[in-house]
Amino acid sequence: MGLALAIDVYNTLADCKDYGLCDQMQRSSVSIPSNIAEGFEREYNKEFIRFLKVSKGSAGELRTQIYIAIGIGIIDNETGEILLDKSRHISSMLRNLIKVRETKFS
Repeated sequence: MGLALAIDVYNTLADCKDYGLCDQMQRSSVSIPSNIAEGFEREYNKEFIRFLKVSKGSAGELRTQIYIAIGIGIIDNETGEILLDKSRHISSMLRNLIKVRETKFS
């Protein structure tokens, strides 16, 4: 799901002329699945949880940037809402995974 969101963000911003905001949105979207993968590869639960939290933070950062992009007309409301829904869903999944990892594997 995180990979799909990053791809959606890249495709949505393919023709974007606001390089600063678009670059930041692409970076935060890529950060979500990248931090999950990096944390998993660390093989220690505490580190995995830390990277999951970083990933969750990137999802929140991306949501803020999507709101800005909608507000200044870089992306339309419908597309923005789809991206926002996906980022909220990912945040929820990450929150639940963090809880499970903190409870069962600590």
